This record gives sequence, structure tokens and C-alpha cells, in this order.
Amino acid sequence: MKKGIIFDMDGTLWDSSEHVARSWDETVRKEVGGIRRITTEDIRGVMGRTMTEIAGILFPMLGEKEANALVDLCGEEENAYLRVHGGILYPKLTETLRILAAEYPLYIVSNCQNGYIEAFLDYYGFWEYFKDIQCFGNNQMGKGHNIALVVKRNALDDAVYVGDIQGDYDASMEAGVKFVHAAYGFGRISQEAPFVQEIAELPRVLRDVF
Repeated sequence: MKKGIIFDMDGTLWDSSEHVARSWDETVRKEVGGIRRITTEDIRGVMGRTMTEIAGILFPMLGEKEANALVDLCGEEENAYLRVHGGILYPKLTETLRILAAEYPLYIVSNCQNGYIEAFLDYYGFWEYFKDIQCFGNNQMGKGHNIALVVKRNALDDAVYVGDIQGDYDASMEAGVKFVHAAYGFGRISQEAPFVQEIAELPRVLRDVF
């Protein structure tokens, strides 16, 4: 039986919110002037949402087309910024990925723009750990659809999604996979589920989940 672990990005593998906020704030000021500042708290508040949802939340003062175009541009600048500056990895992530990859195939599914996951993998040299990636920016589809797509594409018989917010739990249920809550991340969930307080606990918890 082929078992796989699918990871969320933000609040699960790393925290890039401070650097993302810096790049977005600079881009917004350059493109549309002083319509608003973009803070780290703003970015943390929308992480896990699709780019179209983020456009409506952060830029309601703009028309839909203009807001989506601005978010697309912010995403492009963000990718370039992160390739240079990276983010903050959660403690013991590298060691934990090494342990997990020796036993399971690993994957990433995120609601981010195209190129964001690649910037993460490039900066830290993590390509060796992950077999496949999928994001909203590739096909304009939500996380539940894309988790199921990765399961099908990689012929997984059983899978678990590791994420930190309610939307991650909901997406895993939509996709029909198990869920582990990254309780150290950005959000809480209302349902009872297996959880980890730090990423290093994941190998132990997965033994019970599978």
C-alpha cells in the first residue's frame, strides 16, 4: 500500500509572512500609491486563501479586475524576493523531512500563486524531499481539488494532509484524506484531529494515523 504525506506551506513548513509583507507593501506603494499599507498581520490573516480571495480581502477599494491584477503582480515580486531572502523555517524541519522522506513520499499542496512553492524549494535546496507539488496558481482550483489531484496523480492508496488552519482540515475532508493539525501554525480547527505541537513530532504521530 502506497502511503503519502501532503504538506501545506504557510504555518506548516515555514513562516514567510514578514518577508511577503515587505515585498507586497513595496509593490503596492509603487503601483497604486498609498491606498493602504501591507503588514505582517495582514499577510498572516490571509495565508491559506486563494489569490482571488486575497484580492477581495486586501483590496476591496479596487475593482475586481484591478485587485486581481495587483495581487498577481505582488505574487510575482514576492517570489523573486523569497528566492533571495527566504523565510523562517519551523524548528527541526530539515531533519524531520529527511526522516519522513526515508519512509514516505512527500508532497506539497498550497493555495499560493505559481512559483511560490518553487521559490521555497530552491532557496532551501529541498527538491530532493518532495515528489510532486500543486498549487492554485497552476490550475485555479482550490486546495481540496488539488489534494485529490496529487493523490490520484501519484497513485496513493492512503494519504494524510498536514496543515494549520480550518480551511486545511476542510480541504482534506473534501479530498477524502486523513488530516494532522500543525497546532504550532497560524490557526485553530474546530474538530478533534491528531495534532503536533512541533514538526519534529510528526513521524511519531503518523505511526498512529496510518
